[in-house]
Amino acid sequence: MILIDAHLDLSMNALNWDRDLELDVHELRRREADMTQKGRGRGTTTLPEMRKGEVALSLATVICRVAWPGSPAAGAANQAIAYSKAQGQLAYYRVMESQGKMLQVRDQAGLAAHMKAWQEAPDSTPIGYILSMEGADPIVDAEQVTSWWQDGLRVVSLSHYGFSAYAHGTDAEGGLTERGRPLLAAMADAGMIVDLTHLADVAFFDTLEAFAGPVLASHNNCRALVPGCRQFTDEQIKAIIARDGVIGAALDAWMIYPGWIKEETQPEVVSLDDLVNHIVHICDLAGNTNHVGVGSDLDGGYGNEQTPHDCNTIADLQKLAPLLSARGFSDDDVERFMHGNWVRFFSQHLPA
Repeated sequence: MILIDAHLDLSMNALNWDRDLELDVHELRRREADMTQKGRGRGTTTLPEMRKGEVALSLATVICRVAWPGSPAAGAANQAIAYSKAQGQLAYYRVMESQGKMLQVRDQAGLAAHMKAWQEAPDSTPIGYILSMEGADPIVDAEQVTSWWQDGLRVVSLSHYGFSAYAHGTDAEGGLTERGRPLLAAMADAGMIVDLTHLADVAFFDTLEAFAGPVLASHNNCRALVPGCRQFTDEQIKAIIARDGVIGAALDAWMIYPGWIKEETQPEVVSLDDLVNHIVHICDLAGNTNHVGVGSDLDGGYGNEQTPHDCNTIADLQKLAPLLSARGFSDDDVERFMHGNWVRFFSQHLPA
């Protein structure tokens, strides 16, 4: 079944980790076998593996944080450098486009044409992507939103870990900064979508109050099932549902399994069926199946040492369909989860 993945750090892997994403995933692992960095030799995601997993479209990120004084997040020295590095990541996607391997989806017509082409000729259709930004530091100021929009940027999260120029994020406490609201106003004027992922709780609700445009959460799970500030409370999930947003269920094991200790707990303790618990919880809060999809975050700084034991590569996301069916979801429900909810959302909120 066609799959849409709402969060993949493809260019980060290519540029920051010097990974050849055109390789077979097992060849990539072989080339990294002697590397000791976390995630090396355990990668899950390459372009051929995405095709094997029927990933027709993803939200593909650019990401470069600034190392602000007092923030626990490492990164660039300033926003000009962050902008330049993010533009380099965009250049990677443009090369993939020029070679016919990827295709940027910018608007509603492009989305409809791409999904139709993938259904009719999946083997010859490029892998589609909607350009997103994880943490808004590469947007130097509100005036630069227009330039990024022209580059195809459609989805932006304000912060990542620590805090950014615009908002407090994961492991930080606080709301929007003084620069946050002007950025959100410029994003609303341009037609951008806000990704609420990684926002600190106060910043989350500040953003919903300040921004009347469309919102989503590209990769988030449920705090009711796994405690911690990285997950959403039921109140936050209900707020996204009330705004007709969609939440992408994330595959990072510590967001699925309570008590996971990074680099100690082994994947054998968690399965994809545990992720289904988070999906079911979101559906129960919504009273329907319209507000959850996939946002895997696979290879987001880790590999299959930190995924469910039955998720060896991104192609294994296809296992979610029968698991959902086994929980009593209808074929239509499963299709909505695998791609339909994201298609509906972007068909409404990408520019006409």
